[in-house]
Amino acid sequence: MRLLEARSKQFAEFFDQIPPYAILSHTWGPNELTFKDVERNGYVPSQKIDGCCEQALKDGLNFDWYRRSQVCYAYLSDVPSGVNVEEEDSRFSESRWFTRGWTLQELIAPKKVKFYDESWNFIGRTSASEDDQDFTMLLSRVTRIDVEILADRRSFSQFGVAQRMSWAACRTTTRVEDTAYSLLGLFGINMPLLYGEGSRAFQRLQEEIIKASDDESIFAWDFNETPRRHVALFAVSPRNFASCGHMVPSILARWPIKNLQLISSL
Repeated sequence: MRLLEARSKQFAEFFDQIPPYAILSHTWGPNELTFKDVERNGYVPSQKIDGCCEQALKDGLNFDWYRRSQVCYAYLSDVPSGVNVEEEDSRFSESRWFTRGWTLQELIAPKKVKFYDESWNFIGRTSASEDDQDFTMLLSRVTRIDVEILADRRSFSQFGVAQRMSWAACRTTTRVEDTAYSLLGLFGINMPLLYGEGSRAFQRLQEEIIKASDDESIFAWDFNETPRRHVALFAVSPRNFASCGHMVPSILARWPIKNLQLISSL
């Protein structure tokens, strides 16, 4: 793991005994921070500047980087200072950070997420503490993700496939394939990244999920935006799981897969 020590402005490589670190989450914009900017201006100690590479995505390391962090700083560059986050349709709830595919894992994986506006003013944080309860509940309404997991990520394992898919239902990615690739860590899946395969990536993700999980809720998707002429075992996108936010896992049988044929007993 490569970490940036902001006091010395030097990168350091760690393989074992990784020290505590903070990690940044943001959405890409036209005026991105570069390492030269960091060299000129000090930032919070041990910020990890995440430069994603394909191998890291393939191995699900992005999710693991966030999971192992002490805190994640979520920078919402489109939220102005002084905004009332509790107002309906506020600039906070409309932030693009809540609409992007990759930021989902950056919300779910860390122990703690602290949110900041465009001027780096503190907005709120996810926590099981009573002091943070109101903000965590607000975040749940904005993201449609259960309060339990936002307050304590240790409850993550109790949420089934359909529920996890529903969290991504209203999120988008620049590349079609990233709709699937951004979910690898949420399902503990490793698979080759084949940019150019388009929507086939999401089907491959579902194939890998049923190899690793007995949860039948993966088949509970509905058509909504999908044409009715689409007849297939798997959903086209996470949008098909939009109504599955409260669906509990359903584990009844094991399905062997041979040559991409699903063998089930009815």
